[in-house]
Formats: sequence, structure tokens, C-alpha cells
Amino acid sequence: MRVHELIDILSDQPADAEVELAVIAPVDESADDITVDRYFVDGVLPWPDGDNTEVAIWLVGGEESDVNAFLDAIEQPNPETTDEGPP
Repeated sequence: MRVHELIDILSDQPADAEVELAVIAPVDESADDITVDRYFVDGVLPWPDGDNTEVAIWLVGGEESDVNAFLDAIEQPNPETTDEGPP
């Protein structure tokens, strides 16, 4: 989905409606049962999309402690890829 498509979809919704992220996954690979995990969208994160030059926009959500751990992890400079060297 492109950003403009998401904007178009959301523009038809009430401005004060809560936005959630629903993750649908199989309960078991051999069964038809599915599970739905619902999360509030806590943020939006531009992310390099693999080897190409495009950027993907991630809607970030999940359990608060997991989201915080993820954001902390990506904000930490990697000493192997910076000029600063090890701490």
C-alpha cells in the first residue's frame, strides 16, 4: 500500500476514530484457525526497504515494553558502523 492510498482510506473515516493495527496469523500451520492480535499504532517509522533506494513506512505498535525496547534498539548507534568506535 502506498502512503497516498492509506491517506485516502483514512480521509473517509471519522477524524476522532482510534487507529489500530490488526495482525492476522495462523494459529497452527496445519489448521485453518487464525488469531487476530490488535495493537494501537504508537508511531510511524521510515525504514530502508532492503537493497533498493525506496523507504518503507512502518506503522509501529505492540505491547508497550516491546515497542520501547525496539525503539531503544534502533536508536543505539552501532559502533561497527560509526566513526565513534566502541564505547
